[in-house]
Amino acid sequence: MFGLIDKVSDACGRLAAWLFFAVGFLITAEVISRYVFTAPTPWTEEISLALQIWATYLAAAFVLRNRDLIVIEFFTQRMGPRRRRIAETFSLLVILAFALCATLYGAAIVIESVEQNRHTASMLGLPRWLTEASIPVGFGLLTMQTAVELVRTWVRREGRR
Repeated sequence: MFGLIDKVSDACGRLAAWLFFAVGFLITAEVISRYVFTAPTPWTEEISLALQIWATYLAAAFVLRNRDLIVIEFFTQRMGPRRRRIAETFSLLVILAFALCATLYGAAIVIESVEQNRHTASMLGLPRWLTEASIPVGFGLLTMQTAVELVRTWVRREGRR
């Protein structure tokens, strides 16, 4: 099960990287369209924003899996291995609690948006749930990856990350 969650996190990390690339491409194309050809597009901003939102939330589990979160090493380097694991466990429990709450509340918001047929206030009028769904999906993945990392914190062999 851990391997499957790791693979999903890695795949979402790769997808997020491609989505960020697409955002850069779309914005570059819009700048050229607007300032070179004086023909701006009405959809680029909203699509770029939606892709960026999805990329950010999809990348969260990947970032945790690779331990690329911001860490204050000043304190943890001075701790022994057992205290370091306890501090890491506390941090992961905080992440887990927040991610679980965000998943549940995010899902409720998506359901409400679908029921009320909410749309964005732009020219495209995209359904709001298209971007809102990134929250329960991303935080759901983060919840699973955090649970895996919690177990790994206490069962991993010395010398392994």
